[in-house]
Amino acid sequence: MAALHAACFTVPRPWTRAEFAAFLTDPLAIVLTEPGGLLVGRVVAGEAEVLTLAVAPNVRGAGIGGRLLAWFLTEAGRRGAEAAFLEVAADNQSGLALYRRAGFAARGRRRGYYRAAGKVAASVDAIVLFRVLDRNSSNI
Repeated sequence: MAALHAACFTVPRPWTRAEFAAFLTDPLAIVLTEPGGLLVGRVVAGEAEVLTLAVAPNVRGAGIGGRLLAWFLTEAGRRGAEAAFLEVAADNQSGLALYRRAGFAARGRRRGYYRAAGKVAASVDAIVLFRVLDRNSSNI
């Protein structure tokens, strides 16, 4: 998982093996994988949060991200989540399109949220996205 995450992200920094291991033991976490992709999220107090979604560059566009997101939203609803949210980099056009297709809408903006290590000039805003979950459907 850490190797895939490192292949997908530089800003924010990729997660370490230890960070992924911690999520695997967290009862609130939802860790989903399929070849070429992973999604880590959690459900707390009726809200689901997508913490990261990574799809290997060589298999992007094959529907992996959409399948992982649908699986997460279904599992989150099963665990009692009534809504889901996430942050996505404002310049991540493919991510924004994926989340909008899944019913997410902009709820806010965090200026300079993502930063390259030690580089203020390399900051990117985060768009906060939100959607209500329907416990009676697959949520997408």
